[in-house]
Amino acid sequence: MIIQTGLRTDIPAFYAPWFLNRLAEGFVLVRNPYNPQQITRYRLAPDVVDCIGFCTKNPAPMLPHMDKLAGFGQHWFVTITPYGADIEPHVPPREQVMADFCRLSVILGPHAVTWRYDPILLTDVYTAERHLADFSAMCAALEGATDTCVISFIDLYEKVKRNFPEARSVPHDARLLLGSEMAAAAAKHGIRLQSCCEGNELAPFGVDCSGCMTLSTYEKALGCSLNAPRLPKSSRGCLCHLSADIGAYNTCAHGCRYCYANYNEESVRRAMAQHNPCSPLLTGWVQPQDTIRQANQESWRNGQLHLSEFF
Repeated sequence: MIIQTGLRTDIPAFYAPWFLNRLAEGFVLVRNPYNPQQITRYRLAPDVVDCIGFCTKNPAPMLPHMDKLAGFGQHWFVTITPYGADIEPHVPPREQVMADFCRLSVILGPHAVTWRYDPILLTDVYTAERHLADFSAMCAALEGATDTCVISFIDLYEKVKRNFPEARSVPHDARLLLGSEMAAAAAKHGIRLQSCCEGNELAPFGVDCSGCMTLSTYEKALGCSLNAPRLPKSSRGCLCHLSADIGAYNTCAHGCRYCYANYNEESVRRAMAQHNPCSPLLTGWVQPQDTIRQANQESWRNGQLHLSEFF
């Protein structure tokens, strides 16, 4: 099975000690965000966890501890954008994140590390021209460290509208311009451009529109095929294999104004105050009224090599 760590928060950036404790103890507890008294227990062992998927804007806290992940398959999505503190208040400078990205690639290989350049948003400061210039420079810096970059355009969820009221959707013609130019720039540096939840409008420019966190993504990182159960397609047409996530909403302290996972700054402060690195839960402790169920876990590896092994 695949364990996700980054669909609700950024565990490598803010909770590395907790995660390392969970690996050492061999299990983790996760509250159901929609029914908090229901808790799922997942074993963290290579015989049932084929791959751990990470999504982060700052892998640095985990880099000294990569040996603790020995035996686990891994795939990392690392988000690196051109935005400053006006949009991403507590994200490290992109030069630092790019350097850490390259260190991660040396450890795991470029097939296991994907660059995310998203969400793309337009303002008077972050114009289409600036995006194209910055993206091209970042492609040059990351050449050889990855073979894939994922892009998407800002989605105006209700949380985003509340916390970033001046945000606007990217117009259709701007999406086409950015997609076509970025695909060409990426290709010059051996990087394939993928889109996330953007339909097929960028396909004519050579953009891979099949999804980002797909089984193929993980198979390429692992070098083997997976017999995974089919998951229902999301209402947004997402093709990604979004299975067990061990994070929690309202716990990411990057403060990105476009974030969909945090309600507001105060909710993040309250949640993070309940974090204890020794707890099996990311925030808080098990309570008497909680119900814990053991997840049904099994390996999906079928022993067949993935085609990426030969290319």
